[in-house]
Amino acid sequence: MLLTVVLCLHVIFVPWSDSLPTRRQPGPVNNRPIIGILTQEVEDDVMKPFGKTYIPASYVKYIESAGSRVLPIRLTQSTDEYENIFKSINGLLLIGGSSDLETSDFAKVAGIFYRLALKANDAGDSFPIWGTCLGMQLLTCLVAGENLLTKTTAENMALPLNLTKEAHSSQMFQGFPIDVMKALSQEALTGNFHQYGVTVKTFKENEKLQSFFSILSTNTAENGAIFVSTMEGRTYPFYGVQWHPEVNRFQWDPKLNFPHSSDAVRVASLLAEFFVNEGRRSLHHFDQPEEEAVSLIYNYTPTYAGNFTGYEQIYFF
Repeated sequence: MLLTVVLCLHVIFVPWSDSLPTRRQPGPVNNRPIIGILTQEVEDDVMKPFGKTYIPASYVKYIESAGSRVLPIRLTQSTDEYENIFKSINGLLLIGGSSDLETSDFAKVAGIFYRLALKANDAGDSFPIWGTCLGMQLLTCLVAGENLLTKTTAENMALPLNLTKEAHSSQMFQGFPIDVMKALSQEALTGNFHQYGVTVKTFKENEKLQSFFSILSTNTAENGAIFVSTMEGRTYPFYGVQWHPEVNRFQWDPKLNFPHSSDAVRVASLLAEFFVNEGRRSLHHFDQPEEEAVSLIYNYTPTYAGNFTGYEQIYFF
């Protein structure tokens, strides 16, 4: 199964405050957001007959459930085409999976959007990026300028989060009710499916990562390594989780530890809504309604994949 995740065994709950600081001011609201999801190369042999790139449908449903539409981003387009897509969408999701973080087309195209997002945000043009599992790992590579991953296996494990002090003043968690935050730190609500990650030690020793991201939670891998499991940009609306919030509502393989409790569903819902609301701060849009209509995920049909992968449905391209 193509999922990447991070592990946490030590849990500390810090009392949650009803009033949390915020660093971003209210601005114009876009109530028709479109989030781009970057496709990824097919690596698994059982999937290769269906297409060269893919997006698990769980990510699409995750974003749609929060009130956004989805635009799949192919890996074979030109830089000019990616720049036009960037001007038309309101955020980017980097999925989990299995791709080389330095040489793959997935990494190269993500780098284009990352640089465009840096420039846009610097100019006051809000554009959020979310990385899940491999997507989070890729964000650390893009920021650090190098691959800092080490073995942090947390495979097929549901875990609570070891929240840091910075989590309680974060953008990501500021809309979470007290009871949900308590559950997140005490119950196994996060699904982990990864072999590698960035350890807290490596993160804190890297000046680029330390100055760019805040660590919101950590976890402990099977080998005892403590890794970063949740992070957010200090000034940029960039977010990363080494775990998989999309599986809580949209993946059901009984052999896999997908958290399906009511608290797990609430966590996934709140995070999806948070990221889509970040996308609402972007006023990017298509110039022509016809171009928008033909670009959205609705033009594609997902394939049932529950009988040969851990995903129920996959979009192939």
